[in-house]
Amino acid sequence: MALLIRVLLAWMAFSSAGLALASVPETHSAASLQAKYAALGDRLQHNPFQRALTLDSFESSSNLKGDIYALVDHPFSTVSAALNGAEEWCDVLILHINTKYCRAASDASRTALLLSVGKKTPQPLDEAYPIEFSYRVAEASATYLEIQLNAEEGPLSTRNYRIQLQAVPVGNGRTFLHLTYSYEYGMAGRLAMKTYLATIGSDKVGFTQTGKQSNGQPEHIGGMRGVVERNTMRYYLAIDAYLGALNAAPHSQLLKRLQSWYVATEQYPRQLHEVDRTAYVEMKQSEYLRQRTTQ
Repeated sequence: MALLIRVLLAWMAFSSAGLALASVPETHSAASLQAKYAALGDRLQHNPFQRALTLDSFESSSNLKGDIYALVDHPFSTVSAALNGAEEWCDVLILHINTKYCRAASDASRTALLLSVGKKTPQPLDEAYPIEFSYRVAEASATYLEIQLNAEEGPLSTRNYRIQLQAVPVGNGRTFLHLTYSYEYGMAGRLAMKTYLATIGSDKVGFTQTGKQSNGQPEHIGGMRGVVERNTMRYYLAIDAYLGALNAAPHSQLLKRLQSWYVATEQYPRQLHEVDRTAYVEMKQSEYLRQRTTQ
């Protein structure tokens, strides 16, 4: 049983830190994203997230997907410059509680992000799970940004881990973002997930409200959609925290990002609380130093 739990934790860490795009990426134009912004006007203003954000999830027999659309108070030029670089993405990804290490590496043909993912507590790198993701700027113009990250295979028959970020300017110094996170799984992955949800993940929920409890409090979706919703939100909050720290002095940006990410996740304790603030900040400061010094 102990071995099974270790395997499950490794896979869950990979699933929560896995960023990638399916083998045939979805692409959308700036015009279609602008149209989506107009269509989501009411949902962006009236939602349970305490911010201009919508979150949807999808589950099929072999695929999980989360979609976040959000409005941020940063000019498009700032967002595009900040997120149009592999090293910058490592600074984003290390904020996630399961990311233990990230390094950008390039050659003549491609750019990769070399990640290690693992537990929600301090962990030696040789005990974490190494994953290599491709990094691609699909488009970067004055009116549209699209970043794609890809890993074709994961543990336990999982595959096509994917993150896609799109952004357009919407006026008044604001930017509209679309973040997609998804992965596919086979029989081994489905069985592993069911075991996780029946044991250490049995009390976890997502964000979609499915009804009300007897005390009037909202009932939230659980299961595999709950997993993908939590991880999609963690990645969005990492992007938001990174952007929010850009105006700080360089020597204080890391601490501001860490504090902002933690405070943002604690807005949703039912879904995202894992450790206390001091434990998170100290762990991440150590991991960031290791990320900067380990080759």
